[in-house]
Amino acid sequence: MEDSQEPFSQSQSETYLAGFVMANIVGIKHYSGTITGREILGLIREPLNPYDSNAIKVLNTQTLQVGYIERAVASALAPLLDAHIIHVEAIVQPRSNNNKFRIPCQIHIFAHQSSFDAVHDAFNGSNVHFISYSDPSFTLSHSAAVKETRADTFNSDSVTTGNNNSKNLDQIFKLVRENLASKTLVSEPLNPPSSIIKSELLQHQKEALGWLYHRESTQDLPPFWEEKVGNFVNVLTNYQTNARPEPLRGGIFADGMGLGKTLTLLSLISYDKMKMKSGKKRGRSSVERVESETNGTLIVCPPSVISTWITQLEEHTNRGTLKVYMYYGDRRTQDAEELRKYDIVLTTYATLGAELRCSDTPVKKLGWRRIVLDEAHTIKNVNAGQSQAVIALNAKRRWAVTGTPIQNGSYDLFSLMAFLHFEPFSIKSYWQSLVQRPLNQGKQTGMSRLQVLMSAISLRRTKDTALGGLPPKIVETCYVELSFEERKLYDEVKEEIKSLMMHHNSNDRLVSSYSTVLSMILRLRQICADFSMVPLDFKSCLFSSTDIEDVSKNPELLQTLIRMLQDGEDFDCPICLSPPTDIVITCCAHIFCRECILKTLQRSNSSCPLCRRSLSETELFSAPPESFKTDDTDVTTELCTAEVRSSTKVSTLIKLLTESRDQNPATKSVVFSQFRKMLLLLEEPLKAAGFKTLRLDGTMNAKQRAQVIEQFQLSEVDEPMILLASLRASSTGINLTAASRVYLMEPWWNPAVEEQAMDRVHRIGQKEEVKIVRLIAKNSIEEKILMLQEKKKKTITSRGSGRRSRDIAGMGIEDLHFVLGE
Repeated sequence: MEDSQEPFSQSQSETYLAGFVMANIVGIKHYSGTITGREILGLIREPLNPYDSNAIKVLNTQTLQVGYIERAVASALAPLLDAHIIHVEAIVQPRSNNNKFRIPCQIHIFAHQSSFDAVHDAFNGSNVHFISYSDPSFTLSHSAAVKETRADTFNSDSVTTGNNNSKNLDQIFKLVRENLASKTLVSEPLNPPSSIIKSELLQHQKEALGWLYHRESTQDLPPFWEEKVGNFVNVLTNYQTNARPEPLRGGIFADGMGLGKTLTLLSLISYDKMKMKSGKKRGRSSVERVESETNGTLIVCPPSVISTWITQLEEHTNRGTLKVYMYYGDRRTQDAEELRKYDIVLTTYATLGAELRCSDTPVKKLGWRRIVLDEAHTIKNVNAGQSQAVIALNAKRRWAVTGTPIQNGSYDLFSLMAFLHFEPFSIKSYWQSLVQRPLNQGKQTGMSRLQVLMSAISLRRTKDTALGGLPPKIVETCYVELSFEERKLYDEVKEEIKSLMMHHNSNDRLVSSYSTVLSMILRLRQICADFSMVPLDFKSCLFSSTDIEDVSKNPELLQTLIRMLQDGEDFDCPICLSPPTDIVITCCAHIFCRECILKTLQRSNSSCPLCRRSLSETELFSAPPESFKTDDTDVTTELCTAEVRSSTKVSTLIKLLTESRDQNPATKSVVFSQFRKMLLLLEEPLKAAGFKTLRLDGTMNAKQRAQVIEQFQLSEVDEPMILLASLRASSTGINLTAASRVYLMEPWWNPAVEEQAMDRVHRIGQKEEVKIVRLIAKNSIEEKILMLQEKKKKTITSRGSGRRSRDIAGMGIEDLHFVLGE
C-alpha cells in the first residue's frame, strides 16, 4: 500500500497477518487494466480523490488501473491505513458469477501484534466481515501470505524477528557473484571507440561495458516472466497476457566505490553513439524518430559530483567528441530543442526536485535515450520530491549507479525499482508482498526472489575481487583519553541526560522532546571532538524545560534550535531521513523539511509526526536563511575570542600529522569532520604547526569545490598538504587520490557514509598504501557509535528494511538508550 511520508509508523519488520476481508473491485468499466486468474493486486491509497476521501485504487501487474475497492470496505480500511496501523496485500479470488462490473478479491491485513485489537475494533463497527486466523473461514484464503503464515506464526516463541534473520549486502548479491564467477552475468568484454575515449579501460571496466551494453540492447523477457503456450505469465503474480512484456533495458550498476564507474559509463555513451552512427550509415535506421525523443543521456547527480564528471570528461575523452550541457543553476535553458543538441546533459537532484511541479520544463518534455542516476542511493526515500521527479522522467534506458545500493536495509532497493519502472516491483504493495514481508519474516522465498532479481538486473564487484593491483587500505583506531576538563564537562552533560531520561519514563514522551534529545547527543559528541565548539551557555538553554514548548512563545528556544542546526551538519529530517532543505521548525520544537511536513499536514487529521500534537501550517516557523550562512570570518573570530581550552583530539591529530610529515614530507592527508566549525577551528593550530591547508565543505558551490579539489590534487610539494573536508560534502563522487592518509575526527552514525569518504582516497589511480585513522574518545558515546556501526555493517535489520521506528538522529529509541549507556 502506497503511503505518505510517515517517519514513525510501526516497523514493517514487526507486522504479522491479522486476517483478511472479502471485497469487490468496482468501476472496472472505466479503466483499461485487466486481470486474469488469481493475480496479486497493487493497492494504492488515494486520500485526495475528489469523489471519495477513503478511495483505494487497484492496479494490475503492469501498473494499469483496474478499478477501486468498493466503498464499504475502503471506508473501514482507510482510517487504519492513514494512521499507519496496518498495511495490506490483495489477491483476486475465483469468481462465483459472471458479473462483469465487479471482480472479487481478498485483502490481507498486516499489523503489529499490539495493534490487533484496534484492527478488530475497527471492523466491529462496520458492516465488513473481518476474518481472523481463528475464524473457520480463514482457510478459504488463496493468498500465499496465509499459506506461509499459519496460526503458529502468532505464537511468541515462533515469531521470527528481523534481527535474527537479517541479511547483509553480500548475501543479497551472492547470486550475482556466483553468476559472475561462471561468466554468465557479464557479456563479452568491449572496448570503447578510441576516437572518443582516449584512456585504456581496465579488464573489469571492459567487462562492465559489455554487460551494460547487453542490458541496454536485450530482447529477453524481464525477470519472473515466462512464455507458456503463446501467452506470457508472471510466475510471481499469476498475471497473464498475450502481449510480450517489454524488456527491462537498464538496471543497477553497483560496483564498489573507486572502481571507475564514471569512466565505464562514459564508455557506454561513446560505444552506443558509435553503434548508432554505424547503423545509420548502413541504412538500418528506418524508423522515424519521435519528435520528443533525443539521443542524449541525462546524468543526475549531487552537486559535489558534477565536478567529477567534468574532470573525467576532460581526462578520458578526446576534446569535442562528446557535447555536454550543464542544466544547473543559472544555466538552465527553457528550450527543449537546445538540449537535444547534446550527447550529455548534467543536472542535479535538487534542480529536478525544484521543477517537480512544473509540467513544461525542457527535461520533462524530452524522451531521453538513457537516464543515469549517479549516487542513486540519494533517492532512498521514494516519497521525497527529488525522488518523485526522477521517477517521472521519460527514458528508454535507466541506470541506477551507486556503490552503496543498500545503506539502511533492503527496503532501500524499492526506490531503485520505482525509478527503473520495473513492474510490478515498482509498486510498494507488490514489493511488500513479494519481497519485503517474506524477507522480514526470515522466509527463504524473500531472499531467493531478491537474489534472482539482483542477479538479473545488477552488476556488483568489489575492489578486492576486481582490482588485484590496488594498494592496500589499512584502517586503524586511535583511542584518545579525554583531559580532566573535557571529562568533567562530558560527565556533567551526561548526568543531565540521565535526569531527563528518568523524567521521560516512556518512549513516546522521549520522542516528544526530540529536539532536546538531539541537542544533548550533539553536545556530547562535540565535547569528544573539541569542546571549543560548545557554547558556554548551552546548558541553561538546553535544559530549561522537559515538556513540549511552543517556540512562538519562547524565542530563546527557537534560537537554540537554529544554533543546533548550524552546529550539527549530520542532522537529517526525520520524515525523509535526508539532510533538511528549506528548514522549518514546528511550534512544538521539531525540525523538518518544508516539503515533507506540508505533505504530512495534507491529511485530514494533521498532527506532528513526532509528538502527535495537533499541527497546522500556520504553526510552522522558517529558520532564517542567514542563520545558516554564517561568514567564515565571524565563526573564526568567535572561536578565537572564546575561552582558550585545549583539545585532546586536536593535539593528537597534529602529533600524527607531524609524524607522517617527518616520514615523508610529500605525504598529503585528508581530515574529515561532520562539523564545519571543527574544520574552521583546525585551520589556525595546523598553520601554527607549519601545515598548509585547504577546506572543502557544504557551503561551497560546485565550481568552488572543483577548484579546491584541483588544487589539492596537484603534486608539487609546496602545494597544500592537508585537506580539511566535510564528511557529507566529500563522501560521494570526488577523487582525492593525491592523498594517502585519512583522519576521521568523529564516527558517523551510518558506516556507509564513512566508507564512501574513505574511498575518495582509496580508488583507481591510488599509487600508495592508504592509511586511515579514526580518532575515538575513550569511554564515551563515540565508542558506542562504533559498536552500532559494526552491528549495521554485519546486518541489514528489518527495521532498516522498512521505515526506521522512532528514529532519533539516525538511531532507534533502543539505540538511544544504548549509546547513552542506560
